[in-house]
Amino acid sequence: MLVTEQSTAVASPMAGKHAASRALRPGRVIVSRVDETTLLIIGLGRVPAGNVAVMIDDDQADTRSAFVSEWRLVAPPPRVKHGFAALLPTGATDRGITTIRFGEDETGAHFIFAPRLASAEEAAALVLESAGTQSAAVIDGLVDILMAGNLSRRRLLTITALLQATHPSDGFVELIGESHDGVTFLQGWNRGMTPGPCRICAVGSATPVVAECGIAVFPRPDAPDGASGFVGLLDANQAARALDIEGLVFRGRAGWRHIAVHPKKRIAGPLETPEHIRSILLRTHGAPDVLLSLRAAANSFEGKETISSLPYPVRMGIDNIFAADGGNLLVSGWLYDPDGHVATVRLRRYNAAARLDECWRRFDRPDVTDSFNEQQPFAPSLRGEQHTHGFIAQAQLPSEESGAPLYFELTLRDSRRAFLPVKPTRVSARLAALRQIGSIDPANCALPAIVDTQIVPFLRRSGRSAPVIDTVLDTGLFDEESSPPIVIGTGESEEDIAPLMALLALDPETRRAPIVIAMPAERFRRQATRLGERARFYRLSVRLVSAKGAADFYDLLEAGTQALTCETVVSLSASLIPHGKGWYGKLVATAATLKGSVISPVLAYEDHSIRWAGSWIDDDNGDQPVVGRYAGYPLKAVTDMKLTRIAAASLECCIMPRDALTCAGGFSGGYLGAQEKGLDLGLRLNRSGIDSYLLPSVQMWGCDDARDGNRPAIAALVEEIDRKIFKSQWSPVLAVEKRLEKRSA
Repeated sequence: MLVTEQSTAVASPMAGKHAASRALRPGRVIVSRVDETTLLIIGLGRVPAGNVAVMIDDDQADTRSAFVSEWRLVAPPPRVKHGFAALLPTGATDRGITTIRFGEDETGAHFIFAPRLASAEEAAALVLESAGTQSAAVIDGLVDILMAGNLSRRRLLTITALLQATHPSDGFVELIGESHDGVTFLQGWNRGMTPGPCRICAVGSATPVVAECGIAVFPRPDAPDGASGFVGLLDANQAARALDIEGLVFRGRAGWRHIAVHPKKRIAGPLETPEHIRSILLRTHGAPDVLLSLRAAANSFEGKETISSLPYPVRMGIDNIFAADGGNLLVSGWLYDPDGHVATVRLRRYNAAARLDECWRRFDRPDVTDSFNEQQPFAPSLRGEQHTHGFIAQAQLPSEESGAPLYFELTLRDSRRAFLPVKPTRVSARLAALRQIGSIDPANCALPAIVDTQIVPFLRRSGRSAPVIDTVLDTGLFDEESSPPIVIGTGESEEDIAPLMALLALDPETRRAPIVIAMPAERFRRQATRLGERARFYRLSVRLVSAKGAADFYDLLEAGTQALTCETVVSLSASLIPHGKGWYGKLVATAATLKGSVISPVLAYEDHSIRWAGSWIDDDNGDQPVVGRYAGYPLKAVTDMKLTRIAAASLECCIMPRDALTCAGGFSGGYLGAQEKGLDLGLRLNRSGIDSYLLPSVQMWGCDDARDGNRPAIAALVEEIDRKIFKSQWSPVLAVEKRLEKRSA
């Protein structure tokens, strides 16, 4: 019961759990905190309704605007006939407010704050007792303002408390269904729900958002008088997880109301929800757009392939679908649709979708046409010699969530949908691209367009997968602080490293140097013991490193440096051999005079022609912005050169700070081959403040990459793809730098 004072308090009996335990007095207001930014103020007195200027603590500088709702008192005390409720904007620091004046002049209504804050339930009970039958309109007006503002979870809980205290529950949500489209299906009964669009907000642990929800109703003989069943769809962008929904705040025919979720509610999973919608769809009535949305939801993905059941000559098959890091997908297959029944093709996961038919690349698949020639339902639909059934497409969807399936969605021109679930193969972006282009005939006329529109964008968007050290094994005493370690990246066969180990043992300088041999994990398991025996035979100080996820020498170099803590390292590809002794000492001595730099020797072929002697930026070459000026020249063309500053060093053999790779962000994962991959990092090292130099007095001998056993046509295509990726990434950067240099000059 409301505690009253005979002369000044509003006395009105009230039963139930929301009975007020505070008293309203003229000149004093009771305050309840709505959330961190709003106070609810309730008092007695004549205060103008609407947006009213208020003054806080008689401070002229602290004037704000409050929303006021007022009413005539049910049982007015002497001299007071009106009550009011106001929403006052405030901040978390406004803890010591003592007075408030409604109105800017001295004649405004002045009130003192009660010393203790009231709960939302107490505030609602005060409004209900003092306003009586007017309380519904008062609470509705307050909730209207609160729902239009910045809706926090605390504010929504306050709104829920106000509505529950003043409006009895007149229904329940009985079923909540999730779908692979991301929408949330609601079913229950209620008196206040009306067919059509409805403003609604889910109450629960999720961040509250007011959304438009399409409502349809249906007869419920088991519901109380005046109530009907309802179904609704919360939009995918605003939908909450079914388990997080504890109730709904919605705008019904009589204003804002709250409807609770039944304690024995049913949660339907994505595979069950479409069937629930279909079972009730024919009994519902509502706005046409709402019914269309319900029909579309009833035709949602249920985990089954449904394309083969279409009554049209439409069929689909997937050859490959690869998933790289970051939700990056590359897919190839065929779509047989000679009569053009398919309007859109999407790849979906949960509520995310990528439309493929707007960006895919089609190509001839006569084998698909031949496979349907003998099938009676399909043969009459064949049109001429059309064979462009094949497709390749790249797409990006959010990374795989807990159990969220991946599937194709075909929307036909009559608006029906059909589905094809797929299971992607998780591989690196590089391996996915190599497998994809390897499955296409190099003579296919569509191949250049496929590379430009699908493969290159797929690789450019792919994230970097850094190699992971699996095992580290030392043979002999390994002292990385005695001199800079030589980090060697090996290939798949032992012959790659055996001759080099012998040459290192014959050189007095490298025989004493610590050596790191980084190899793929598969090879480490097969040959680590044999390589360890060879190192002991040559009396070399060797650390064997097993790396997972290494695609080439550069990844192995990165893994080898991660297994060290020293300041400087010497990188060396196992495909290179030194041209004479003393090369190691010259690199170390030069690096001592150029601290923090990268220094590379000349790389030459066995016929004494230059393979690489520095990389320079070529301002006049748009197709190849970075060139090697001396490539193909006789070796004697550079033997008289001194230490030379260059744009990018060769990381196949160089001496550099150990942390240089980390500072530059590591090697890019967007290249298929090694040449542009190394050049890319060389340029980034230069731009991170690490200078690059060529030391012509040191030469290393070697040949070009073996191209991983690729066919010549595929190897040439790999080189072309890498050039396009490199050009697209670096040409704009180098062009900007060139313009800046001209301005400064």
